[in-house]
Amino acid sequence: MAGVTLYDYQLDALKRMKIGCILCGGVGSGKSRTSLAFYYTLFDGQVNTENYVKMTEPPDLYIITTARKRDTGEWDEELAHFYMSTDPEHDIYEHTVVVDSWNNIGKYIGAKNAFFIFDEQRVVGSGAWVKSFLKITKENEWILLSATPGDCWTDYIPVFIANGFFRNRTEFNNQHVVYARFSKYPKIDRYLNTQRLVRLRERVLVDMDFERATVSHHENVFVDYDKPRYLQICRNRWDPWENKPIETASEFCYLLRKLVNSDESRQREVLDICMTRPRVIIFYNFDYELDILLNLAYDEGVEVAQWNGHKHQPIPDGERWVYLVQYSAGAEGWNCIKTDTIIFYSQNYSYKIMEQASGRIDRLNTPYKDLWYYHLKSRSGIDLAISRALNSKKAFNERKFYGK
Repeated sequence: MAGVTLYDYQLDALKRMKIGCILCGGVGSGKSRTSLAFYYTLFDGQVNTENYVKMTEPPDLYIITTARKRDTGEWDEELAHFYMSTDPEHDIYEHTVVVDSWNNIGKYIGAKNAFFIFDEQRVVGSGAWVKSFLKITKENEWILLSATPGDCWTDYIPVFIANGFFRNRTEFNNQHVVYARFSKYPKIDRYLNTQRLVRLRERVLVDMDFERATVSHHENVFVDYDKPRYLQICRNRWDPWENKPIETASEFCYLLRKLVNSDESRQREVLDICMTRPRVIIFYNFDYELDILLNLAYDEGVEVAQWNGHKHQPIPDGERWVYLVQYSAGAEGWNCIKTDTIIFYSQNYSYKIMEQASGRIDRLNTPYKDLWYYHLKSRSGIDLAISRALNSKKAFNERKFYGK
């Protein structure tokens, strides 16, 4: 049996990994294989040897990942390199291997003395997933994988608790958080003793640095929009489609985006790009955008498929195709090395989601050197405000924009 091979930067990260760490690597950096190599070497396996070295009595392995990554079998492909499988008939060890989604994490609270790989950071906040995560980590060994581990100190609270740095969230808040005095809701004013927090973060984060062979080209493609109708919505705060007053910030921003995203100039740019780029992934936000994209007059012979909350179609295999992907359904947990082009029909509010979406084609094994990203946007206030937030690596705030 052939041995398991890792790149030098993966070997470097492997040497620094420990139970309870966050393996932090960019999208497409090979975190999955490196995490399996950590499990493999914990139980006497050896990497970068000519022949495969068997583990000694490895425990049950649970991999908690995205629903799509589970369904497409990406983890099964990585497991095969280590002669492991979710199918006992194809696993050379007498242990259980499970790959399941975050939605089902509660099913594994009773597991003990197993090893857990938590793929794609989901342990933020204090919801059901976090509660299940903390119960699981008390009884099992574990690591986390993430391309974007945290934007603020509170994002690290569950991992800090799981590592025993704090007993609970209250203890963290008492030691490190000062809340704004006159806010209507709990709002953090500042953090205390951040030097300690930096040290704790350094104890759990394992950065996996590697030089990409690819070159990413991000091009802003500016399109037109109906300025009179846009200004009318802003001034009157009136919904022209439903003929009723606008009552919330969310509704206000949605209507402005619907107006600018539906402009014919934006649709023409999509067709122009698809004429010169034979295989294209298009990311979008809303169902009305999907309707527009499905009904465009693509060139003859262009196959159109989609992945969203309605349909889960595979990426086409032909020479010319368009793959329509909704951000919320497909920004992470899959990859495609059949194309070098992504069109962002509209922007997402989250820079993390945009980064994850970009990484779908920027993989270690892509045959392309140059990758092309086309960001369609207008010079309307809503598009420019979203762009400013993304450029600052912040999420767009609808309430703040609504108050202008």
